[in-house]
Amino acid sequence: MTDHTVRDAVRRRYAEAARAIDSGTAPRPAPAAPDQDPAGCCGPSPDLGVLTPPGVFGTSLYDGDPDASRAGLALEGSLGCGVPTAVAELHEGETVLDLGSGAGADVLISAGRVGSTGRAIGLDMTPEMVELARRNAAEAGVTNVEFHEGYLEDVPLPDASVDVVISNCVINLAADKAVVLREAYRVLRPGGRLAISDVVAHHPWPEELRAEVEQWTGCISGALVEEDYRRLLREAGFEDVRIETTHEVHALASAAVVRATRPTGD
Repeated sequence: MTDHTVRDAVRRRYAEAARAIDSGTAPRPAPAAPDQDPAGCCGPSPDLGVLTPPGVFGTSLYDGDPDASRAGLALEGSLGCGVPTAVAELHEGETVLDLGSGAGADVLISAGRVGSTGRAIGLDMTPEMVELARRNAAEAGVTNVEFHEGYLEDVPLPDASVDVVISNCVINLAADKAVVLREAYRVLRPGGRLAISDVVAHHPWPEELRAEVEQWTGCISGALVEEDYRRLLREAGFEDVRIETTHEVHALASAAVVRATRPTGD
């Protein structure tokens, strides 16, 4: 299975999700068996019709967030496994980049927190998601945002141009996570912060499961074990690496908050 195979499968999956969200036909949360892969993880699966149990993925994770209303309709399209904006400690005037921004919910929430002097940028490789996010921003009346179509492995931003990188259950979908983390490091300013929600595997996956593209697009079999995640972050140059699991999403994986910083002297 090549990197392009994984990328194309993920793009098709999330294009279908964008169309389902846009048409109002995305599955709503519903209970699932404890050993069931909930929507293949990372939200509703329009092609399989599997439903996501509440409190595991999606909109329900934002319950109680006082700034969630800023996201407007974009929040209904959340496919994430956490709330990275809740741990990013955003400040007025900062520039934030959301890797795999989807329908734009975390970008819109970030835009409110960094204020009119700050900027929130979304990056997604799925044209349908980028179009949906731009429309959601326009409908919410948020102007200090921008959305770009592009790859996490080749971020279309200059070196040292953002203060914070966030992401919500997307990096595990990348075939080459080392490249993604190096790109996140590159665009961060010295002293910049990484604050992402992602899926972490409890144990290494058997190769026969990793070979299933459908599982990969559901973000389960693409998940790193915590030790490998820490190693790749350090190899990219990050320091102060912290990984904290939050809730189980599958018998073999948990959601986690991943934080790290780019050294100030770099």
